[in-house]
Amino acid sequence: MRHRSWGRHLSAALLGTSLLVGAGGAMAQETIKVGILHSLSGTMAISETTLKDVMLMLVEEQNKKGGLLGKQLEAVVVDPASDWPLFAERARELIEVSGVSAVFGCWTSVSRKSVLPVFEELNNILFYPVQYEGEESSRNVFYTGAAPNQQAIPAVDYLMEEEGVERWVLEGTDYVYPRTTNKILEAYLIQKGVDPSDIDINYTPFGHSDWQTRVAAIKDFGSQGKKTAVVSTINGDANVPFYRELGNQGIEAQDIPVVAFSVGEEELAGIDTSPLVGHLAAWNYFMSVDTDENAEFIDAWHAYIGDDARVSNDPMEAHYIGFNMWVEAVEKAGTTDPDAVIDAMVGVAVPNLTGGLSAMMPNHHITKPVLIGEIQDDGQFDVVWETSGLVVGDEWSDYLEGSKDLIADWREPMACGNYNTATGSCGGTVGQ
Repeated sequence: MRHRSWGRHLSAALLGTSLLVGAGGAMAQETIKVGILHSLSGTMAISETTLKDVMLMLVEEQNKKGGLLGKQLEAVVVDPASDWPLFAERARELIEVSGVSAVFGCWTSVSRKSVLPVFEELNNILFYPVQYEGEESSRNVFYTGAAPNQQAIPAVDYLMEEEGVERWVLEGTDYVYPRTTNKILEAYLIQKGVDPSDIDINYTPFGHSDWQTRVAAIKDFGSQGKKTAVVSTINGDANVPFYRELGNQGIEAQDIPVVAFSVGEEELAGIDTSPLVGHLAAWNYFMSVDTDENAEFIDAWHAYIGDDARVSNDPMEAHYIGFNMWVEAVEKAGTTDPDAVIDAMVGVAVPNLTGGLSAMMPNHHITKPVLIGEIQDDGQFDVVWETSGLVVGDEWSDYLEGSKDLIADWREPMACGNYNTATGSCGGTVGQ
């Protein structure tokens, strides 16, 4: 009996010790762990692998500067494999098992939506680096990619005002980002006087490869006597056969220009771009931007990756901005505690790569310039238009009923992601 009792006391003591270590893990750790949650396999690996690489570079550079709060940073990399439910599992693993202080990750909105409840439940921080559809603001997420008013709306304005476009093909991959973005764009175009019959909306699955019929339909839609453009929210490796088929069917930029929101230098690296010269992309950064900050970043990237042919792109810059903002907020807070860091993030401003400062706003979106670039035959972009200054990310669309009266402000006393200015009330977490 004494042996069994001793055993029970020993088990209880060990359990108490493990709970104590778990509860105080951040203090006990010799390193500060940073989670990297990007697909390294599957349909999105074409876009996300390079984001893992740049995060490893940023962590290494910070460690060379002495780390953070007197500790070295340790990157913890997981592969959610372009599997949306697996993103949530990997996020929980990073937070509960690995004990990361923050996570940099996701590309598609469906992956972000998958992990969002995990970050809110466990009160951790996600830095999301890719353009998205808006209609969301979470206390636990910092959106360093573009909202629609920082990419989609300016791109449509450019096509309308500079290219004289009157008919619109809204072509997207079948998931939340393209569908919501196109809902916003359809409402915006109609408000601008475009007849609904001049708007063609279509969706295809992730990884879609047989584009012959659909591209033929686009060509036919554009042959009705009105200047036509394609606004593309196609994501992942489906872009490669899409652009190839455009070339096969002789669709040139002067006839039916395509402006893409998810095609950058990384995606073009795997394509013969010669038939695509003159087609467009809207981003907040291009590798071709001529600034000292960008030249220094590219030199560091090439030195780290050991390949001068590797390109940089917009989501990489978003991680660069987000990571440096996190470092500054942690230093400002004097701790990696999520609550303290979240509070310290608002107002933090760090250099971007286009030659200015990007600031974190109370809605957890950042200020960014908007650039329109033309594809060149070397896979780079020639910037043909840009905003005169920085644009504040708008989390709730001004063009959708149910959204236009909403704002987000995560500072006290409001501390709300969807405050209704018409009713004077907060609707709950993330607009629910």
